[in-house]
Amino acid sequence: MDVSLSFFIGKRFSQAKQRNRMVSFISISSIVGIAVGVAVIIVGLSAMNGFERELKNRVLSVISHGEFEGVNQPIEDWQKMVAASSKHERVEAAAPYIRVTALVEKGSQLKAVEVRGVDPKLEQTVSSLPSFVNQESWQAFRAGEQQAILGKGVAEQVNAKVGDFVTLMIPSTSDATKVQSPRRVRVKVTGLLELNGQIDHSLVIVPLQDAQKYVRMGDKVTGVSIKVDDVFDAPLIVRQVGNSLSEYVYLRSWKQKYGFLYRDIELVRTIMYLVMVLVIGVACFNIVSTLMMAVKDRSGEIAILRTMGASDSLIRRIFIWQGVFSGVVGSIVGGMAGALLAVNLTPIVSALETLVGHQFLSGDIYFVDFLPSQLVWSDVALVSGTAIALSLVATWYPASKASQLNPATVLSAK
Repeated sequence: MDVSLSFFIGKRFSQAKQRNRMVSFISISSIVGIAVGVAVIIVGLSAMNGFERELKNRVLSVISHGEFEGVNQPIEDWQKMVAASSKHERVEAAAPYIRVTALVEKGSQLKAVEVRGVDPKLEQTVSSLPSFVNQESWQAFRAGEQQAILGKGVAEQVNAKVGDFVTLMIPSTSDATKVQSPRRVRVKVTGLLELNGQIDHSLVIVPLQDAQKYVRMGDKVTGVSIKVDDVFDAPLIVRQVGNSLSEYVYLRSWKQKYGFLYRDIELVRTIMYLVMVLVIGVACFNIVSTLMMAVKDRSGEIAILRTMGASDSLIRRIFIWQGVFSGVVGSIVGGMAGALLAVNLTPIVSALETLVGHQFLSGDIYFVDFLPSQLVWSDVALVSGTAIALSLVATWYPASKASQLNPATVLSAK
């Protein structure tokens, strides 16, 4: 009965027209402050979720989860290494590759790139490269026809389109004691790799057998790449597989090259949680001010309730409920606004970029050239719940002061 009565009176106090305009203003500002804090944190966490999703679905689906490269020379019996790697229970697939640094030339335009030779059939088992290349281009991608698939950023920098011919300038490595001019290979651009990120600006893909001819490697390869069942356990799996191989190889995982991206995302996410507590906590200080002024403004009503037999705990709960109402309203409004912004964050930022004529995330610097967003409802619940909890904490001191008012002193002053 006391709980329902305190809830009813607290609700009436919250909805009644305030006699003091300052109390009304502070009450509204506390709700707005909580709502803005909740919305901003939800948008920030959604952006971090979006970056993590793009890192996993774009970058980590295209690059190798793990690689084994020959220590002193290329790998000759790579078929045996592929078979040995595939025997591990957590390795889903393995494929050979050739990697060499080269220059792409078209007219007067030059671009430094990584040329990667892959077997089209085996490569699609270890990566999602075909998903980011035109399907017809990938199906027609075969050795012996001087073909190449350029990253979209590479093609834009050298002004190349599908169907154009470009020259690959590949360094000679036959004699390290002499300076030799690079080999020039003319290839036809048969497709574009469109990841909308940093990889687009640095990668050229050619068939494995063609790459072996370009670098004069015979039947050897640079290394073997693998795909594992859990990308975040890749370093451990790479070590386990490497220990079972008969050849001396360098052990590499995606974390050596792109691990900093994942660590940065997790660090920013942790900071966002800390900021959440601080921002919402500061907003909840307004609730303390509102309730302290409300206690003074409602001192007459409190005194009347006390003379009618209201206990200290009832008076305390009345003002706790009044403060919680502010937190609940602010959390609901902020949660709805934050969710709406998070769902539409990417098109909103894209429209803003078009309006100002400036791209905030450049594809040749960041691993994506747009601001991704992924709304997770558990984040909305966590942020809103934290706001309600902090607003509840903020009500304790004013509610305690209200329960300590002396009705005789208040009524005699009236």
